[in-house]
Amino acid sequence: AVGSPLVMDPNSICRKTKRLAGKQAELCQLEPEIVQEVAKGTKLGVRECQYQFRFRRWNCTSHSKYFGKILQQDIRETAFVYAITAAGVSHAITQACSMGELLQCGCELTRSRAPPSPTAGSGTEGTAWEWGGCGDDVQFGYEKSQQFMDAKSKKGKNDIRALIDLHNNEAGRLAVRSYMRTECKCHGLSGSCTLRTCWRKMPHFREVGDRLLERFNGAFKVMGGNDGKTLIPVGDNIKPPDKQDLIYSADSPDFCSANRKTGSLGTRGRVCNSTAMDTSGCDLLCCGRGHRDETVVLEENCLCRFHWCCVVQCRKCSVRQELSLCI
Repeated sequence: AVGSPLVMDPNSICRKTKRLAGKQAELCQLEPEIVQEVAKGTKLGVRECQYQFRFRRWNCTSHSKYFGKILQQDIRETAFVYAITAAGVSHAITQACSMGELLQCGCELTRSRAPPSPTAGSGTEGTAWEWGGCGDDVQFGYEKSQQFMDAKSKKGKNDIRALIDLHNNEAGRLAVRSYMRTECKCHGLSGSCTLRTCWRKMPHFREVGDRLLERFNGAFKVMGGNDGKTLIPVGDNIKPPDKQDLIYSADSPDFCSANRKTGSLGTRGRVCNSTAMDTSGCDLLCCGRGHRDETVVLEENCLCRFHWCCVVQCRKCSVRQELSLCI
């Protein structure tokens, strides 16, 4: 699958340099510290995928044999995986720049940026301001993510699958870059806001995941145009997807039963919510097979105390918990 070795095993990508070409091989050889952040960002993306899909029939399992099968398909779930991992790489590299962990980048240059707009009702309309602090250099993270994540797909960019992957990668990066926020700190005597120092920050990665999940729920089905270079939405009166939309070309399996061919682990034995009506509910998650209730005994920390200085000591308490499990 295009790009799947990176998603499935990010730490080993540079060991496979014979199979890499262009920008990927160049980054592996010349900027290994950037590649370390690429690996961190990929893991960040997969963890977020597992959080966002935790109540769905396919829960973004990273079991390699099954995950690889998912990435070989052009379904909505694959679109989300590509978008969230491209976003994770962009986010991780940008954060490393701001933390001073990379020599190639640092804080965002803000000399030519327009002034920050005052917050409504904040009473700071006449306040002097200046750009300062350490703004996140999201453009650097965006470009490095683009270089590494898009490299293989660009080789076959007339291929419909490659066009879809490139589009979803870009949608993930834009979910970070397009939602930068301005943070300011007031300075002045007795807390007065006679001067504001402002800087630009990335959204928290959970926000990125939430935003991409919305795009997943409204993803566009597309097919290739006759020229082999364009994507056309499938269906009547559907507007073309924009750059931040997720796209796919094949319908997803139902993921109810284990199937190595499609990458489905099935939902047998999954914990469900017997009273919920959404995707976490037993009716939907168990695919109508029903569920059984089970009492389990779990150990957790309790009666924690802070001892000067500086240790927290806890006891272990046994807690009985009622679980509903899919049959």
